[in-house]
Amino acid sequence: MIHPTRTNLLLLKDKSRSVVNSVAILKARRQALIREFLATTTPFLKSRQEVKLAYARAITEMRLSLGHEGEEVIESIEAVSGRELGVEIEEQSVMGLRYRDLRVIGSPVRSPEERGYDYHSTTPHLEESIYLFETIVAEMLEIAAFESKLKRLGDEIVRITRRTRVLEERILPELRREIRGIAQYIGEREREAYYRLKIFKEKREG
Repeated sequence: MIHPTRTNLLLLKDKSRSVVNSVAILKARRQALIREFLATTTPFLKSRQEVKLAYARAITEMRLSLGHEGEEVIESIEAVSGRELGVEIEEQSVMGLRYRDLRVIGSPVRSPEERGYDYHSTTPHLEESIYLFETIVAEMLEIAAFESKLKRLGDEIVRITRRTRVLEERILPELRREIRGIAQYIGEREREAYYRLKIFKEKREG
């Protein structure tokens, strides 16, 4: 136990107030991060659902195209229309929290003229399937960016929550116990001193 003096009592009270303020700041930051997390989650979940629906449609269109064009034609188109898609990793920050974001160089979705084959000789099923698959690539890259941001936000929320609990459940109660103990000790000493002084005055007057 800290030496029970008035100076230490005042220091403990200041420390207790500082901890209370820290808890309030941490809780406010956690609430702000949770709001940002939820705001980011909405488009993230929407994108995942859109990818699932687009993938199902793309598979259906590709199967229909295989029935019309044949596998050899599809493979030859794949050979001439393939390309590399570049991405850059960028450092971003939200509320002072840094995370990695993806930036796509160029658009994954191309027009039929940009695909390198005569689209006039193919069926709409093939063109639709290619368009859908390219759209899925774009959505997946966007989802990857969402996932990085969500992970950083989630980790920070957990870290702040743990720190807040330590302050509220361990440090603050211990400080308050020490404050009560010192205050009680000082109060008892003051009552004893007052009682002795009273007896001393009575003896002098008597």
